[in-house]
Amino acid sequence: MSPRRVLPPVRPSVLPTLVARNLRDGRFRALAAALALTLAALVAPPIPVTRTGVSVLAVVDITGSMAVRDYPAAGGSMSRLETVKAALRALLPDLPCGSRVALGLFTDRRPFLLFTPVEVCADFAPLDGAIAALDPRMAWEGDSRIAAGLFRSIAMAREIDADLLFLTDGQETPPLPASGGPTFDGRPGAVRGLIVGAGGYGLSPIPRFDDRGRETGFLGESDVQQENRSGPPPADAESREGYNPRNAPFGAQAAHGTEHLSSVREPYLKRLAAETGLGYVHLDGPGGLAAPLRAAATPRPLPGRLDPRPALLAAALALTLLALLAGPLARALRALRGRAGHSAPIPAPTPAPTGAIRT
Repeated sequence: MSPRRVLPPVRPSVLPTLVARNLRDGRFRALAAALALTLAALVAPPIPVTRTGVSVLAVVDITGSMAVRDYPAAGGSMSRLETVKAALRALLPDLPCGSRVALGLFTDRRPFLLFTPVEVCADFAPLDGAIAALDPRMAWEGDSRIAAGLFRSIAMAREIDADLLFLTDGQETPPLPASGGPTFDGRPGAVRGLIVGAGGYGLSPIPRFDDRGRETGFLGESDVQQENRSGPPPADAESREGYNPRNAPFGAQAAHGTEHLSSVREPYLKRLAAETGLGYVHLDGPGGLAAPLRAAATPRPLPGRLDPRPALLAAALALTLLALLAGPLARALRALRGRAGHSAPIPAPTPAPTGAIRT
């Protein structure tokens, strides 16, 4: 059995030299920093932060004209309602956690609240599923009185302390009377928000559905009320054929028009936005609602906490890998450069001239 080797004790004068040499070593410094970051991650508390979010009530028009397919899509076209649903679903991930969204439907003259505001991150799955399930067959009436529905949606948003996102094509059914629509009796700007105009600018046919919700064609001129003959007659009534101030104040002929065709009624929606103090934006496709909504909605502070541990541990891991791999990588690069230098072809000497040299 060989005698055990005893290492000589380290003299105190050697310690400063070893420490100084290690401190000059880049790998030692990287590992020491990684250790410090790991220890900091074990004790680091969450950092309180305040972000800005929104609380919004999204009211979606599900009346018949929203089934018009006038948005281009891969392999065909997309209906206005499907485009609105896609835009709302794309909006949810763009809102910061802590923001809250409520969902409502609109048909006839009354909005219907599906649920009060829920948090977009904790309740993302049910919120996304509820938007995806919206369907025109949910409509309980066939009329579409946009102004009345908008004014009631504003009152509903005020009751639940939310801003309003009202998505519609703006087509009133039946059309507004000659005297105009209802007037807004609230205070403009008391509820902030956005009216979103859905649909193309050109006229498109409106699909027709049977009692079971199956599409059977398109509406014709005689299927839709072309003129609202309630209230006082229009200014040109006296020039109409068969006009009688008592028995036929609107004339004796049936009204003709294009109410069976549909387009986004942007001037009308802009007028409603100005009357109520809301903003207006046109929906160009299935996205792009986040920026205009943040500009129009009320900024709401959202207290939260930021966990620094993932960032600290990621930095520690990066420093450890750098310390372990920097040396081998540098040696491999030097070896590659050396082999490339040795393998470079040596240029052949230029042969001397053999002929006579003339001066």
